[in-house]
Amino acid sequence: MNTDALLKSFIYLVSSSLLYPALILLTLLILWIIIYSGSFFAEWLERIRRHGSLPGELPMLIRESNEKNIFTHKVNSYLETLRSLLNAGSRPEEVEIENILQETTLSFWKSLDRIRMIVRIGPSLGLIGTLIPMGTGLAALGQGDMTRLSSDLVIAFTTTVVGLAVGITAYFFYTIKRRWVEEDIKNIELVTEILAGDIPKDKQQ
Repeated sequence: MNTDALLKSFIYLVSSSLLYPALILLTLLILWIIIYSGSFFAEWLERIRRHGSLPGELPMLIRESNEKNIFTHKVNSYLETLRSLLNAGSRPEEVEIENILQETTLSFWKSLDRIRMIVRIGPSLGLIGTLIPMGTGLAALGQGDMTRLSSDLVIAFTTTVVGLAVGITAYFFYTIKRRWVEEDIKNIELVTEILAGDIPKDKQQ
């Protein structure tokens, strides 16, 4: 067997072996999207149930109110952490507050990484699941095996549809979640500026 035929056989073997992993991963992505939909709509319900307030009222509410429905639970968690730090015996330095703010902001952005990857991975797996059966289907067509061709075409088209559906759904979730993350980051920056700015200068030293 010459080198050309050996390389073709190797590439064909590798390509064919990727079909079932692609199908398994697409199945797992579908299950993950279904589970993620539950948490997404739970957060959506939390946000629409919040008490609305005018922008000018927020500073006073942050300083004086213990109302938990002003912000989401993520922002409330950060608010409690910041208040406990500011009310500690030794007042924190500005760099400590900034570090907590940056760490929280980073964790908010990291929460989008998985759904952002699925936006790309879903259609890519669908394309893999399309091209591999198309190759074997064309080979079956050359041999006159129409049954094998029909089976391969069904797999090819269904994986395309599933991959695109996963990608579209993930992109929808990502777009909305990104807007929510930006809103939460704006709120924690506002909370930090208000509460940390209320510390007398002599107590920060």
